[in-house]
Amino acid sequence: MEFDWNNLPFELDGSVSIPAIEESFEDPFAIRLLPDSPRFGVQARFFNLGQSAGGQGLFSVYRTNGKVIRVILSRPFTDAEAYFYQRRLTQALAG
Repeated sequence: MEFDWNNLPFELDGSVSIPAIEESFEDPFAIRLLPDSPRFGVQARFFNLGQSAGGQGLFSVYRTNGKVIRVILSRPFTDAEAYFYQRRLTQALAG
């Protein structure tokens, strides 16, 4: 995967790092979602919930042309997102 990190549209405030964001996309259990909201669908934006190699859960909004990923926003999981990720991880490992 190739990432476009030019002119970040969000600030890295210390809660996330570029390597952790990239690792969250490489997570074999990452959950990628296409929002059903017309607002996001028109702009072809997607969601990624994944963990970094260090175990940090990250929620990212991104767009892609199939070759390059442009991250629009990335932040740590909320409690609800962490629960959703863990539930899906448990289901994947059980089945």
